[in-house]
Amino acid sequence: MEVKNANAAMLSNYEVFKLLTDLKEQRKDSGKNKNSAGQQNLNTIMYETLKYLSKTPSSRQTPEIVREFLTTMMPHKLTKAEKLQLLNHRPQTAVEIQLLDEEPWGSTLQTGACFCLCSDGGGE
Repeated sequence: MEVKNANAAMLSNYEVFKLLTDLKEQRKDSGKNKNSAGQQNLNTIMYETLKYLSKTPSSRQTPEIVREFLTTMMPHKLTKAEKLQLLNHRPQTAVEIQLLDEEPWGSTLQTGACFCLCSDGGGE
């Protein structure tokens, strides 16, 4: 396999969680259980990733929540990476927002995230 453009798109944790969950269901329905070393490694990676993501807010997100979040963030001048970071981490306090922010002195990320916290109670 060849990677043509490594930065073609960034996926949210929700998208990865949904993709892996759907893939797991497809594999369960098809009954394919190959036991090659590569397949076992892939199964382990899927299991560990799903286990991690199931403990994050992404496991409780829906397409509507993601759409509403992005709509709410439109007026703020955040980069795609900053929006993705906020969506994935769903900070609940101002301290958590500061920990995500690389520019500590009143950046756009803090302003947008504080607006989000005030408007919807921090997400979930």
